[in-house]
Amino acid sequence: MTTLLKVNQLSVSFFMRDKEVEAVRNVSFEVKEGETLGIVGESGSGKSVTARSIMRLLPSPPSMMKGGEVLFKGENLAYKTDSEMEAIRGKDIGMIFQDPMSSLNPTMRIGKQIEESLIKHRKLSKAEARKEAIEMLKLVGIPNSEERYYQYPHEFSGGMRQRVMIAIALVCRPSLLIADEPTTSLDVTIQAQILHQMKDLQKRLGTAIILITHDLGVVAGMCDRVVVMKDGEIVETGTTEEIFENPQHPYTLKLLHALPRLDEKKKPKLVSAISRDKDDVPILQVRSLKQHFDMGKGHIIKAVNDISFDIWAGETIGVVGESGSGKSTTGRTILRLNEATSGEVLFKGIPLQQLNRSEMKIMRRHMGMIFQDPYASLNPRLRVVDIIGESLDVHGLVASKKERLKRVEELLDLVGLNESHAMRYPHEFSGGQRQRIGIARTLAAEPEFIVCDEPLSALDVSIQAQIVKLLEELQQRLGLTYLFIAHDLSMVKHISDRVAVMYKGRIVELAESEELYANPIHDYTKSLLAAIPVPDPRIESKKKLVVHSEADKADPYGLDNSEFVEVNEGHWVAVANG
Repeated sequence: MTTLLKVNQLSVSFFMRDKEVEAVRNVSFEVKEGETLGIVGESGSGKSVTARSIMRLLPSPPSMMKGGEVLFKGENLAYKTDSEMEAIRGKDIGMIFQDPMSSLNPTMRIGKQIEESLIKHRKLSKAEARKEAIEMLKLVGIPNSEERYYQYPHEFSGGMRQRVMIAIALVCRPSLLIADEPTTSLDVTIQAQILHQMKDLQKRLGTAIILITHDLGVVAGMCDRVVVMKDGEIVETGTTEEIFENPQHPYTLKLLHALPRLDEKKKPKLVSAISRDKDDVPILQVRSLKQHFDMGKGHIIKAVNDISFDIWAGETIGVVGESGSGKSTTGRTILRLNEATSGEVLFKGIPLQQLNRSEMKIMRRHMGMIFQDPYASLNPRLRVVDIIGESLDVHGLVASKKERLKRVEELLDLVGLNESHAMRYPHEFSGGQRQRIGIARTLAAEPEFIVCDEPLSALDVSIQAQIVKLLEELQQRLGLTYLFIAHDLSMVKHISDRVAVMYKGRIVELAESEELYANPIHDYTKSLLAAIPVPDPRIESKKKLVVHSEADKADPYGLDNSEFVEVNEGHWVAVANG
């Protein structure tokens, strides 16, 4: 195959307050016509900087290309003028960005955004461009493309917006497509559809792809060759099979082993702290819980729609499902951060809905929450000592400033930090450290039950593994009980004793974790599991995409006419009546 792109000794620096930060150092690789090259690594590894350097999209200043060359079809893009690069972008090299909502113009109709490139690069008339744009919308799998052409970005789902981004990137039939984390913000089933769409379009159009991602499962299913980056440098490169079957660099091994695989057996807990004797009462009982939101004009969103389950002391129940399934709303409603529409939650036999504000404040000491975003959940104006100490103050757990500081330092030590961190602000920490601070804040009140609401989604894979290990150690040491909410089913399997699968406000299946993954019964559970990428090229190459067309069905799984029944011991499934 002919070499399409060749990057030689690329070095890029950022100059911040007279300080040079070397973001990319001596990076070299090539992309051949029609192939897919994966670039993997964690945040700060230089993946996106490399991609934007190819496209000449980095702001100058503060960035500067310090050395090297980027040869596209034999021509060095580093020497192109701005107007010459504008002619290349979109026409010869397309790019899909990570966040489609911030990449699309919110004030412009979708069709017009696709037409722009056609009119500029292919010199089509408005009528010709409109026809081509509608055909492209059909090609990327958007139904009713003639009507969708006139809609705005906010009228599309996340997955549909990403399809629009693919349409914009490919409408001029570029020979190279750079996809920068194109599925990071998408649900696993939507991710599978988007990746399938990209592979299908690649076959039709012969486009080469540079796929930037941190998900090794995605790499296994999409890429021909892989480049592994760390701290701005390439540490290993090879075919996909070589990287996965015989990795050489310690960092590559670390990435491959950071998180458990879906097809691996769950590791047993060192000590089972679950109390489930016949005379015991579950620590948490949820009965017919509903959380409906009135949006006006008769439009009711049934975010949580009649769910019931128990959690035993020392147990971890995982809750999985796609965006909008009701996972996070369930957690918030249990803690009475949202007031339930109906139903009840009993904590240690006490009905929480019957407690007044002062009684609930006392109860909150025993029930905590770890939030999804470690960046947004910490007050940027407070030092760590006050972020953690605030909970101690609210519940009157310390008598003096000296005792308060000592307890904060103990909590920092408990989560793997130290006393020197107490006087710093949140912006001085990495994402993983911020999540540890959030955990320490939750533990300050000495809770028995914690809702973990997507605590890993904003973290790199190796940091995720560290946080999971920390949560498991804390559970063993302190006897904690978790409701672990996540969309990463691989992680949920390995951290949870039982798993509940949610879809459109209902629990459709509930079973012990190993049983659920080995013997899924509900169609939605099966589709969810089938969509999860496994970091093994041999497994991914045999997978077939299962797409359920449900856009126009109000109740595709018959949930409105179903009952939750125990089909095997401890294995519950929503079964349609009749």
